[in-house]
Amino acid sequence: MSGSITQAPAPRGLAAALANRIADFGELLISWAVVVGDISLFTLRTMRWMFTRLPRRETLMPNFYQIGVLSLPVVALTGTFIGMVLAVQSYQQFRNLRLETRLGAVINMSLVRELGPVLAATMLAGRVGSAMAAELGTMRVTEQIDALSAMGANPIHYLVVPRFLGCLALIPGLTIMADFMGVVGGAFYSIVVLNIDSHHYWVNSQRFVGSFDLFSGVFKSLAFGAAIALVSCHRGFNCDPGAEGVGRAATEAFVASFVLILVIDLQLGILLDALYYTLWPEGPSFV
Repeated sequence: MSGSITQAPAPRGLAAALANRIADFGELLISWAVVVGDISLFTLRTMRWMFTRLPRRETLMPNFYQIGVLSLPVVALTGTFIGMVLAVQSYQQFRNLRLETRLGAVINMSLVRELGPVLAATMLAGRVGSAMAAELGTMRVTEQIDALSAMGANPIHYLVVPRFLGCLALIPGLTIMADFMGVVGGAFYSIVVLNIDSHHYWVNSQRFVGSFDLFSGVFKSLAFGAAIALVSCHRGFNCDPGAEGVGRAATEAFVASFVLILVIDLQLGILLDALYYTLWPEGPSFV
């Protein structure tokens, strides 16, 4: 039997590798569960302080200015060029179908229902969310948050609630601005550059884009603003030590906010479509 070959170690090695993969997957699930639970508790504490006592005006106004007023130029510019890009990309297909005058309906419907809210929220996450995470992360690293707690002030009430209210209250206005500038940009390019008849352009826009479409976009923006504020503030409060930790917190805040924006957009889109066809079973008229 001296020439026999033993194959026993291979299954043990395979079993160990499989066990390590399962352990890594379980560790990932546990870490995700911890993060979701921590964000949920953070959200509940924020809601409790928001309904218990509103921040003072001196605390709210600077945050409103940073979140709303300073975001207007980038949101308006983004909306304008998105409207023009939609006109450029859609014109040739509609021209082949001899439906150039209905280009306005497609551009404006896309803007008010999807692109306006999503792009306004993305700009807010990039400009405001990252800044909030970096600012709060720096305060955590330099122990300013601990100093607030030592002085008897609640950091959630003093730092998070004003930023949350700013995002929640001002993102609908930013969304409407993005919609308006996108409609203007798309109309300018379609009518002036592409020589589409302006009367039929606006008549078709009015026929196919209704108040429910605008309501859908604004309603989505409220959820986007709440998600951006909570995720960004949570990452800032749980920042790792050092300059690298602050940078990582800002990056993670933007990435997580952007992913949440897309997930929420999908879920709310399905719910709002179901609501629309419940209220108006006949659906939109395309005659």
